[in-house]
Amino acid sequence: MDSLEHAASVFTELRPRLFGIAYRMLGSAAEAEDVVQEVWLRWQGTDRDAVQSPPAFLATVATRLSINVAGSARARRESYIGPWLPEPVDTSADPTLGAERGEALEIAFLLLLERLSPTERAAYVLREAFVYPYEQIAEILQVGAANARQLVSRARKRLSTERHEPVDRTAHRRLLETFLNAAQSGDVHALEDLLAQDVVSVTDGNGVVGAARIVLEGVPRVIKFVAAFAPRFWPGVTITYVEANGRPAALVRKRRADVALLLLDASPEGIHRLLWVMSPDKLAGYERSRRPA
Repeated sequence: MDSLEHAASVFTELRPRLFGIAYRMLGSAAEAEDVVQEVWLRWQGTDRDAVQSPPAFLATVATRLSINVAGSARARRESYIGPWLPEPVDTSADPTLGAERGEALEIAFLLLLERLSPTERAAYVLREAFVYPYEQIAEILQVGAANARQLVSRARKRLSTERHEPVDRTAHRRLLETFLNAAQSGDVHALEDLLAQDVVSVTDGNGVVGAARIVLEGVPRVIKFVAAFAPRFWPGVTITYVEANGRPAALVRKRRADVALLLLDASPEGIHRLLWVMSPDKLAGYERSRRPA
């Protein structure tokens, strides 16, 4: 039998991939960490001599656990106060978050993935981010190969109708900076030029004071919202440009405390989504991801 030290070495090497699968499945770094910990416990208790492919075995366990957690997570979010957004993570050290491609990583896209069933989401993530062959996806999900292809195809179709052509990193950072300048100065005309017609503003605060508890839709409502909270929100803040989920973001601090992380979903048409993460738990989680153990 192999030693536990060797088992730990194998697990450590594969850990970024396992976390990447679980995070894309759940949209929560905390829940993904719990899944990875459970995978480790099961790996310790497994007859590892009987495992032909440790990477395949561990990916299978991580995916199936994530599918189980996804169902209960949706039920828990019904009691969430206001809109829910995925928990952002710093990706400056790992741009693709353990995957072969950075697919299914941006916050706005993770939010779209919530519309899929857990099995569809798993099939899509394994194929598009980790480039697993359909035969292996079928084994992991315990379906036929044809069904695995159908799951991925159905997910692609559902997601394609909601996605916008992304801008490059330089244009994304420029839009973010320009929006923040306009928001702080109250420049309505500049805001109108920046926002796409279908723009929405989503604030995840889970009841924190000052966080909008409804999704605001359309240019007039979003501008009115931005203008209304400007006098009490922006004075005295410092803004640090950071990276979150593969894209530039802005971390807003006031009196030495993080109060918001702003992320954008943008295309050549302008800003489609303003995503304000104000939940103290999620802001603390983002800070932890910037200082990995």
